[in-house]
Amino acid sequence: MNHTQQLCSSLLTNCKSLKNLKQVHAYVCKTGLDTDPIFAGKLLLHCSVSIRDGLDYARRLFLHFPNPDVFMHNTLIRGLAESDTPQNSLITFVEMRRQLTAPLDSFSFAFLLKAAANYRSLESGIQLHCQAILHGLDTHLFVGTTLISVYAECGFVAFAKKVFEEMFEPNVVAWNAVVTACFRCGDVKGADKMFNRMPFRNLTSWNVMLAGYTKAGELRLARKLFLEMPVKDDVSWSTMIVGFAHNGLFDEAFGFFRKLQQVGMRPNEVSLTGVLSACADAGAFEFGKILHGFIEKSGFLWIISVNNALLDTYSKCGNVGMTRLVFQRMSEKKSIVSWTSMIAGLAMHGYGEEAIQLFHEMEESGIRPDGIAFISVLYACSHTGLIEKGYEYFYKMKDIYGIEPAIEHYGCMVDLYGRAGQLEKAYDFIIHIPILPTAIIWRTLLGACSIHGNVELAEHVRERLSELDPDNSGDSVLLSNIYAVAGKWKDVAAVRRSMTDQKINKTPGWSMIEVDKIMYSFVAGEVRNSITDEAYEKLKEIMSKLRVEGGYVPEVRSVLHDIEEEEKEDSVSRHSEKVAVAFGMARLCKGSIIRIVKNLRVCGDCHTVMKLISKVYGLEIVVRDRSRFHSFKAGSCSCRDYW
Repeated sequence: MNHTQQLCSSLLTNCKSLKNLKQVHAYVCKTGLDTDPIFAGKLLLHCSVSIRDGLDYARRLFLHFPNPDVFMHNTLIRGLAESDTPQNSLITFVEMRRQLTAPLDSFSFAFLLKAAANYRSLESGIQLHCQAILHGLDTHLFVGTTLISVYAECGFVAFAKKVFEEMFEPNVVAWNAVVTACFRCGDVKGADKMFNRMPFRNLTSWNVMLAGYTKAGELRLARKLFLEMPVKDDVSWSTMIVGFAHNGLFDEAFGFFRKLQQVGMRPNEVSLTGVLSACADAGAFEFGKILHGFIEKSGFLWIISVNNALLDTYSKCGNVGMTRLVFQRMSEKKSIVSWTSMIAGLAMHGYGEEAIQLFHEMEESGIRPDGIAFISVLYACSHTGLIEKGYEYFYKMKDIYGIEPAIEHYGCMVDLYGRAGQLEKAYDFIIHIPILPTAIIWRTLLGACSIHGNVELAEHVRERLSELDPDNSGDSVLLSNIYAVAGKWKDVAAVRRSMTDQKINKTPGWSMIEVDKIMYSFVAGEVRNSITDEAYEKLKEIMSKLRVEGGYVPEVRSVLHDIEEEEKEDSVSRHSEKVAVAFGMARLCKGSIIRIVKNLRVCGDCHTVMKLISKVYGLEIVVRDRSRFHSFKAGSCSCRDYW
């Protein structure tokens, strides 16, 4: 290799963007190396695989080269297989078969099979399998292993196992692939059997089992396997942290993170984002602050994904001030995720105008908004009552940015009209949606009917929902709620009987609060214990004071029973968010902000109680319910009673 070739190779290796690659390509053309098949192949490989947005340029390079060889064809096939349009790799393969007489190699089939797996095409997978048998390539380990993945992605675990059993001498990669295939198809017992049959295991084998167990919700098995592992790496620890967090076991996720540090291992990007995700979901603000300090000291702040996770954590823990600070301190190269997370955070906290302003700043900075960014800005408009603005952004998305609205965007528009009380307009919008409305779309309208008490439309919407999702308990509860507010107790009883007959159980309301870095959960109607006794005792004292000093009168319209007023008052007083707030007031230091996470929408009575507590006791309370934040201060809420 001469000096020019060495220089070009070095420049290509260090090339990180399409702009840089074009500069290198121009230099290569000047030196005449663009006609060298070996160097042209390297350039094509780097462009197809290593540069994020380089695939279109790679296609042009490929077409420009006069006689592309098998390596070049395989390179483009590989790039297309890993792209958003993997089916295009098959077109390139067909062209290769027409142009070249050279025999097919295992790489062609492996990349094509990966494409079939990526777009879950069983038909293409079977055709390629037949072609591999025809050309004697099905015995290659590389091809066989990829075939296992194809059948797994298409949901045919029996086919995947059959391919594996026909392999002559499967290596550890093939064993790991068939275990992954079993988990992918929900066959946990099959994965166990394959794992126990393995003649040799590497660390990846153990990690595959861990990931499979956690994704399947088999956390007891995951913990047992983790303790049995002869060696654990950062992937093992990250899998446990993220797996337990995603299954809602936040205390255990935090515990694994602490143990990770105790054994002397340094947390990595995945484990940090995993535990921050757990903090965000649980509303564990204090633990999140400790992690923030650790991230600063350990020098992880330069990693964009960690910054984004930190931003999301503060946002979901109800501290919009810290969210703004993290966003402002991020480097100038904020990603689309950073901007979208900040916009969504402001929207959830009721800062709709500021969210819209930030959206404009994102556009001005040169970041092109994607579909998720538009969901965030539409959400901001919906929760602030900015109907005209929402309408404007919905059509701007398609007309200016060429983004076809997805079902989530249509859902935001239904929510926008529904929250504002324009129920007929929301219904008309659904009727004219060009794609089939999902249960979520109709459920959004049913929720709006509940807010505004439209019984007639609610009944019609419930009929649609019973066709799409008949087993959803939330729909029946919402309809019961609407009937109860209207005083139609016979209809309430009929809905409840129907739920009983169909064995549909109501989702219990729960609320969580962090006290001294421990998460406490309260569930409506749970069995009493020392913790709940303490909370109820404090709640009794609070409610008495609110009646005397705050003029509290219980709002009992939506209690789903035709019972005496006194019993209704007792029913609403036991809602989980009230119990959680009372526990926080009993345990936390005076002046501490009380932060609650709730799984359902806050009811009107609880909303009134929170406002009164903030006024009478001089406290700040932040409640994150199913769809937004409520920040209660001095007797008012950040939602301005628009939720």
